[in-house]
Amino acid sequence: MSDDAVGALVQAGIAAVKAESFGPAAVDVPAESWVAAHEVLRDEVGLTFFDFLTASDELNDGFRIVTHLADFWGGAHVDHLLVRTLVPRATPRLASLSGLYSGANWHERETFEMFGITFDDHPNLIPLLLPDGFEGNPLRKEFVLASRVAKPWPGAKEPGESDHAPKAGAPSRRRTLPPGVPDPESWGPRPPGSPDPDPLAPALSAATPARPRRGAGERRTAKQAEAAPAKPEESQGEQGDSSS
Repeated sequence: MSDDAVGALVQAGIAAVKAESFGPAAVDVPAESWVAAHEVLRDEVGLTFFDFLTASDELNDGFRIVTHLADFWGGAHVDHLLVRTLVPRATPRLASLSGLYSGANWHERETFEMFGITFDDHPNLIPLLLPDGFEGNPLRKEFVLASRVAKPWPGAKEPGESDHAPKAGAPSRRRTLPPGVPDPESWGPRPPGSPDPDPLAPALSAATPARPRRGAGERRTAKQAEAAPAKPEESQGEQGDSSS
């Protein structure tokens, strides 16, 4: 399906490329060709069913918007395609698909409030799920889950800190922050005149891949490689052979 879709898009003058995907076939298209690409896919390729539109926060790369289209044919057979594009973080704007697929209306409203992405020419781009007066975009990676600071969370109790633990319990490990809560040095009230922290710093730090951990088999092999001290008789025997 992706080859047919890319061929139709390229023939229409759209710079589409096949993209890697763990699920359905996927194609990447330029943001300026977003609506035109979907029009070709609907009218020329036959992907008339609009399933969903969503986004993901790609940090410094911006925001990736994704749609899932489908074509039902041959009884139970279904062709699937993911269509993706990137918009810059500084100006997250994209043309609305609500004129092509009416089902895109609510999905764009949800993506607008969750990620702060504006969909131009949308007929009613207002919040869909969040309460009135809510500030921020909860699915951006720099959005701080402040409620985890104010409320207890399941990881709040370290070994030895349980209410039922004996007074001479195990020593406490270094307390860790709840998921979604950055280090106080990079978030929170700032003294007057201090520079504002980089809002993406906690998310970028969390996105840095950790050093791969060795498996049990690798650790066992490493220990075996550490040769044990030679027995005294073996050492003397080796010395005698070398002297002769």
